Amino acid sequence: MLKGLLAFGLTRRPIILLGLLVFIGGGIIAFTKLNIEAYPNPAPVILEITAQAPGLSAEEMERYYTIPMEVGLSPTPGVDLIRSTSFYGLSFVRVVFKYGVDYYFAYTQAALSLQQRVNLPNNVQPTIQGSSLVGEIFRYQVVGPPNFGLTNLRTVQDWILQRRLLTVEGVIQVVTWGGTTKEFEVEVDLHKLDAYGVTLPQVLAAIGNANSNVGGRTINFGQQSVNIRGVGLLDDGGAADLTQGYRVADIENIVLAQSDGAPVQVKHVAKVSVGYLPRLGKAGLNKQDDVVTAIVVMNRTLHTNEVLARVEAEVEKINSDGTLPPGVKVVPYYDRGTLVSVTTHTVLHNLIFGCLLVFFVQWIFLGDLRSAIIVGINIPFALFFSIIILVLLGQDANLLSIGAVDFGIIVDSAVIMVENIFRNFQTRPEERQQVLRQLAEGRFGADPTRSADGASTWTDRLRLILASALQVDKAVFFSALITVAAFVPLFTMQGVEGQIFNPMAKTYGYALIGALIATFTITPVLSSYLLPEQVREAETVVVRVLRRIYTPVLRWSLSHRKIMVAIGAGFLIVIGMLVPRLGTEFLPHLEEGNL
Repeated sequence: MLKGLLAFGLTRRPIILLGLLVFIGGGIIAFTKLNIEAYPNPAPVILEITAQAPGLSAEEMERYYTIPMEVGLSPTPGVDLIRSTSFYGLSFVRVVFKYGVDYYFAYTQAALSLQQRVNLPNNVQPTIQGSSLVGEIFRYQVVGPPNFGLTNLRTVQDWILQRRLLTVEGVIQVVTWGGTTKEFEVEVDLHKLDAYGVTLPQVLAAIGNANSNVGGRTINFGQQSVNIRGVGLLDDGGAADLTQGYRVADIENIVLAQSDGAPVQVKHVAKVSVGYLPRLGKAGLNKQDDVVTAIVVMNRTLHTNEVLARVEAEVEKINSDGTLPPGVKVVPYYDRGTLVSVTTHTVLHNLIFGCLLVFFVQWIFLGDLRSAIIVGINIPFALFFSIIILVLLGQDANLLSIGAVDFGIIVDSAVIMVENIFRNFQTRPEERQQVLRQLAEGRFGADPTRSADGASTWTDRLRLILASALQVDKAVFFSALITVAAFVPLFTMQGVEGQIFNPMAKTYGYALIGALIATFTITPVLSSYLLPEQVREAETVVVRVLRRIYTPVLRWSLSHRKIMVAIGAGFLIVIGMLVPRLGTEFLPHLEEGNL
């Protein structure tokens, strides 16, 4: 297979070069479409399920709501563990699935379990909410003109912004922080209730029943009919302008009963006012100690750059289309794009700097600029190959998966190939002929240059390049396999470490495959074009200095073998004693400019 690949490239060199240019263009396009996250999501699928029953204690919630949900969810396929907490009036159950379970599968199975196995008192329906440790992508503050009020800002957030943002594709939750939630308060005077002969349940029932519209029949006018309905919805006056939604007249005029033929209304027995729910906390931003903010959470299965772009477009549209009251606007103060941009810049800096560093090291040690160029081409090819595979498979890249790629290992196969071609080019003519005779005699298998349809395209130079490649093809291939074998532990990792390091191992594997393809196609073709007819090995200054230092050390070591073995063993023992004292970290510190 390798021989056929080499023969294909050398007999179709213009096509290979054109394909290289097209491939680089495709790699650049793929890079623009690649979703880059700052870090991988280390958590499995987690679903949070809540049920509310006002008035029940934590113990009662545990007995009647939490335990039945735990029991019903336990048989759900893929469940790893279930944790729960019961509060006053609230039951909270967190279901953690095993690593590798699909999010939508988990969501569907949990919903089926709740529907078929769980029956809660008073027909309470639990709600399911997906949880993601890295789902927060956008934070904003709702800002209004002076004296607009926290209550009005919170009303804008709850009734306008939250609903609009939840319609954005990929957004699963908008969490509001701060502000005061408006409520209409009816403060009943018990003495007046007693005087009018009205009970408190009557007040509650009357207010609840009054806030509704009633449908009737139709009235016919010739060939037309008109619908009849009774309008009874309470109007606070804020339909056109929510800042005016403080009218309580409709509530005050609700009829509770009659006394001596006169209606008894709410205003006769109670005081109606506009207030807000008891606050459990407040949000602050910079020097402002009481503001209204919100966090936009995306679906864990989607890409940050796509969802964030849609959220930002929707926020811009909300600020400009007149949806908000005059003077009110949404002011973002954090988005994941900043961190992703810093991460992308870091990755690009590392890639460019790494490519240049490897190129100059190759130039210094090979001593030939053309050989260094041939070897250096493998780096962008391998990286673009891995990026294209990631895009085609719909996988994400992150700082660990791309930034940790070792360019030295990637170009290792190309260095071996170019070095052997260079070595054969600088040999004497009779030695070159001997290599060509070995090729013709089948030393490397069937000679593809002797076929009837391809003999005219093969020159001695191309045959020598082919023979040079065949001399080291197995060594190159197996060296790559050994490198891949070193990453087997990363592929087998499970749990959190698997979530973090598997993308890096996959990206590295893709890059090594791309490097092998480039070594057996592009490297021989570029060698046929760039390497001159006559080459001569010349040691650079760096190599000469290193050789002068290394040669006497090597001679002394060979003449004092026992001493060197003892030194090596002692060094190994010292290192073994120091290893337990070495500090360890699960991950390196990521200084990307965000807390």
